[in-house]
Amino acid sequence: MSRYQATPPVDSLVLYKTHPARVLGVGDKIEIQLDGGSTKRVRPKDIVLLHPGPLRSLGELTVAPEGAVDEAWELLEGEVTTLADLAELAFAEFTPASAWASWLLVAEGLRFRGTPERIEVQARAEVERERAEREAKAAAERDWKAFLERMRAAAPAPEDRPRLAEVERLALAQTERSRILEALGYPQTPEHAHRALVEVAYWPPNHNPHPARRGVSTKDAALAVPALDEDEPRLDLTHLEAFAIDDEGNEDPDDALSLEGDRIWVHIADVAALVGPDSPLDLEARTRGANLYLPERMVKMLPGETTTRLGLGLQPVSPALSFGFRCDAQGELYDIEVARSWVRVQRLTYGEVEGRLDQPPFDALRAAIGRFHARRQANGATRLALPEVNVRVEEGRVVIRPLPRLESRELVTDAMLMAGEAAARVCLEQNLAIPFATQVPPDPAEEATDLASMYARRRCFKPTRLLCEPDLHAGLGLALYTRATSPLRRYSDLLVHQQLRAWLTGARPLDREQVTERTAQAELGAVAARRGERLSNQHWKLVYLRDNPGWRGEGVVVAVEERKVVVLVPELALEARVRTRERPALNDTLRLAVANIDLPELSASFRVLG
Repeated sequence: MSRYQATPPVDSLVLYKTHPARVLGVGDKIEIQLDGGSTKRVRPKDIVLLHPGPLRSLGELTVAPEGAVDEAWELLEGEVTTLADLAELAFAEFTPASAWASWLLVAEGLRFRGTPERIEVQARAEVERERAEREAKAAAERDWKAFLERMRAAAPAPEDRPRLAEVERLALAQTERSRILEALGYPQTPEHAHRALVEVAYWPPNHNPHPARRGVSTKDAALAVPALDEDEPRLDLTHLEAFAIDDEGNEDPDDALSLEGDRIWVHIADVAALVGPDSPLDLEARTRGANLYLPERMVKMLPGETTTRLGLGLQPVSPALSFGFRCDAQGELYDIEVARSWVRVQRLTYGEVEGRLDQPPFDALRAAIGRFHARRQANGATRLALPEVNVRVEEGRVVIRPLPRLESRELVTDAMLMAGEAAARVCLEQNLAIPFATQVPPDPAEEATDLASMYARRRCFKPTRLLCEPDLHAGLGLALYTRATSPLRRYSDLLVHQQLRAWLTGARPLDREQVTERTAQAELGAVAARRGERLSNQHWKLVYLRDNPGWRGEGVVVAVEERKVVVLVPELALEARVRTRERPALNDTLRLAVANIDLPELSASFRVLG
């Protein structure tokens, strides 16, 4: 029987787990003494005999004997030996101290590996390979520790940027874990990753991660735009005055108004003339779903060249898809016509038109469109006059401008709704599959007349749905409606244009299944874009407040919760929850000051001024 399998005698040296131990007594269990003086009773199989002794004290092992380990390894290279033979060859004796020193060489696993009774002596090539791997690992660990120290000091080196891409992936919700954040003790969330990246200046303090976090592309499409067929038959409407009315600085004018006698014309950029179904441009627009409007920039769903060629008023004469109709005394549309056309468009701002509403042709447009507006209101259309603002980043500075309630804006909105109803009716009559915009009626509630009731009323409405089955749009007060006036900006509008173009040219339109599939795909992108826009606006509003710590303003109480109130800050169109000592009533006005801004968490806290 091997000496290493025998029952260890008293005062022998044994291995317990990875530690040396001295045998004090032998029975059903073996009593051992560990380093430090503590004792333990263990099973025979829990220990390995290294030397039969006598070992009077574990202190004898602390002084390693002198030896010739390298020479022993060179002599034994490639062979198999035992612990006793290794000790005698390396240290010229087999004692408890030399046995323990030899075992430490085996435990190191570089030149010797195995058990006390069978030790494999590694070949030189294997030792060199293993040593190189260990040195590389040790260097990597030193580098990792140095990197973490730089991160804790918020002083990363230039060479650390590639490594921080891991944290950025978490900050953009592209992964759920970051080894770096874990090592630094940060929670594994996009918000904390955002905070860490700003602290180490990987991201600038104002960095907006929200579009990318929602998977929305922030790069313009780089695709070729085909030439327009100049010989295509079109109705010449260039003799009519046509007005593209938008906010100042608008970059994608895709609709305009004309009046011909009592016939209203709504001209829409003829995007489908250049973007056919399943073309590269169509596939790109379908993936994106809609333009992305950010305070810092706009990202178009189609290449900018498309707007340059088709935007109404950007060229002396523009190709359009024009919707003509009349409006009777009850506000109903009749004598509807759809035509590919040429139009000559003048661009105006809402402010410019506001002062001309009593002048031709705006006075006549105002009267006819007003009848349509009255019909919608009678059918239950809801008008929520909640605060709206325009948020822009101009030369690195956040500028927030309230959007005034202008009659000219409502006029254009209603005209576009008229075109949407006209398009829906034509498509239904011609059996063209399109995405109808529908919305179920809200829960019964009184019409909103103040900020608190409008805030509550808005929460009663379900989101608009795009379905191939026509149905009511309760919020607009229209029994039939589709979105058709923004084909440069929304894919669902472009899809309607493609179907109408197929009908007008005698081509085969898409079937219901194709339209449903394309609508669903585009809505994924459009919903992500709208979410990215909303969060981006919130982000830049908070940047504005952070950069203006002395801000003071008013908040209107729109909801009362158990310990807080919900306020709307009209000048910022910002919703916040505020703690108050007293319990204010709905629509009460509170004077507010900024208490704290947490940009990564997208949160702002306010204090109520006396």
